[in-house]
Amino acid sequence: MNGYAVVIEHEGESWGAYVPDLPGCVAAGSSRAEVERLIREAIPLHLQAMREHGEEVPPATAEGIIVVQPA
Repeated sequence: MNGYAVVIEHEGESWGAYVPDLPGCVAAGSSRAEVERLIREAIPLHLQAMREHGEEVPPATAEGIIVVQPA
């Protein structure tokens, strides 16, 4: 199984992260390190909650990440 892709965004002094394959799995923090830690903690908790509610856990679809700098 591939891992879940995480999108990290930065705006002003806030950082956010979300998992496209897991709607509702998000984290916010005041630094990149904090938001990375929080999203790593959030993913297994989100998956556990899905299982407990009888929801199907979607497979991870990410195969790679590309960062494109604006021209």
